[in-house]
Amino acid sequence: MPTVLRVRGYRFFFFSNEGRESPHIHLESAGNYAKFWLRPVELVRSVGYNPAELTRLRRLVEAHQRFLLERWHDYFA
Repeated sequence: MPTVLRVRGYRFFFFSNEGRESPHIHLESAGNYAKFWLRPVELVRSVGYNPAELTRLRRLVEAHQRFLLERWHDYFA
């Protein structure tokens, strides 16, 4: 499961067998987890994060969307 970015204690990653799904990113920190689609940015699921944290995560994903999409396409191409 390649880690593609670490920001503010959050690890952004994807699993190596996910190339058939639409581009997305997983995030984790302190035992919490979230998954976001990347185009458009949309929360798929989360465990442990409160609404304020999910808003922060969405903004982080949006801020790094281009980079995350590039990493996705580089890895699964």
